[in-house]
Formats: sequence, structure tokens, C-alpha cells
Amino acid sequence: MEMLEIASIGFLVVFLGTLFLIGEILVKVKGLFGLLGIGIMTIYFSYHLTGETGLWVVLLYILGLLLFIVDGKVVNDGTIASLGAILMVLGLAIPAPNVIYGILASMGFLVGGFSSLLFLKVFPARNMWSKMTLKNKLSSEEGYNSINETYVQLIGRKGVTVSPFRPTGTVKIDDELYSATSGSQWLSEGEEIEVVSVDGTRIVVRRVEQDNKE
Repeated sequence: MEMLEIASIGFLVVFLGTLFLIGEILVKVKGLFGLLGIGIMTIYFSYHLTGETGLWVVLLYILGLLLFIVDGKVVNDGTIASLGAILMVLGLAIPAPNVIYGILASMGFLVGGFSSLLFLKVFPARNMWSKMTLKNKLSSEEGYNSINETYVQLIGRKGVTVSPFRPTGTVKIDDELYSATSGSQWLSEGEEIEVVSVDGTRIVVRRVEQDNKE
């Protein structure tokens, strides 16, 4: 236990405790990481708590951890998690015996927190911050495509504008109406156009008469 007087050992303890606690929040490991994290952090706090600091720093740390979990489960924007992280850092740094030790403990928390993201590559992830990340791959096999296949088939087809283009408007192709853009051209209603390209759901058209003049 006396080894905890060394700042580098404090860094290592906080790093491991944070690594497993945040890892427990991020991945499904049946509570194993949580038990390891709690055990390691208990060693840290039990050694550094004195009559001057008291139990309130532990409560500060726990409150920060709870805010971290609430953000991941409910809020999903990272603001409350950021506040929670600050409270956890304060809970770790305040009982430190000196400034250098406190800085290293804070760094141990940050490095451990970011390192816990590596667990996502090995273990199944929990449903945390799901609104901030796209978990499902949007593939054509699953019915997703950045380019609408129906629109792709319009390339080279001719139609007529049914509204003025300044430079967007509506065209009619084979009795179907589509929103389109003419780029830098301004078109009038009733002009013959041709679809020249498709970018996602954006249809680009141009006046047919220009081609004839060329």
C-alpha cells in the first residue's frame, strides 16, 4: 500500500481502475470489468482518504460516474458525461498528496478512459450513446444506398420542365414528376431537358437545345 505514495504508481492505479470502470459501461462483460474497476479504485481511495478530505470526494467521484452513465443511456449528447468526467477527475485529484500526484492521477483517468474504447473492438458493445453513432452499416443489401437506383436510370432520359428553374424546379419525365436542378442554368417552364447526372437524390438536368446548337 505504501507504494501508492509514488505518483507514477497512482497514475497506474487510476489508469487501470478507469479502464475497467468505463469499459464496463461500454461493453458487455457480465460485470467482470466493473468488479475489477471498483476494487482498484477502492484501493486508491482507501489509501488517500484522510480526515481533511473525507468521504465526500468518493461521493463526488460516484456522482460523476452516475452522470456519465445517465448521459450514455438517456441524454446521448456528451454534455452531462463531460460534467461527470470533471467531477470524477476532481474526486481523484483532491485527495492526492501533492500537485504532481494530482496531475498524474488526472492523466491516468483520461488515458484510461480513452483506452477503454479499445474494448469495443473485442467485446459486444452496450447500447450507450447510440444516438451519436451509426451502428448499422447502410448497405445496398439492406436496402440502403446513397444513390437512388431509380434516379440513376434517369440519366440520359429527356423530359420537360413544369416549373421555372432558378436553378431548381420540377421536371416531368415519362409522366413522372421529379425535383431537379439545372446547375447554373435558368430554365423556363415548358423547356425540353435531359438528365445529365444523379448525385444521391439530386437530379441534374440541362436544356436539350444547347446540345443541338453545339
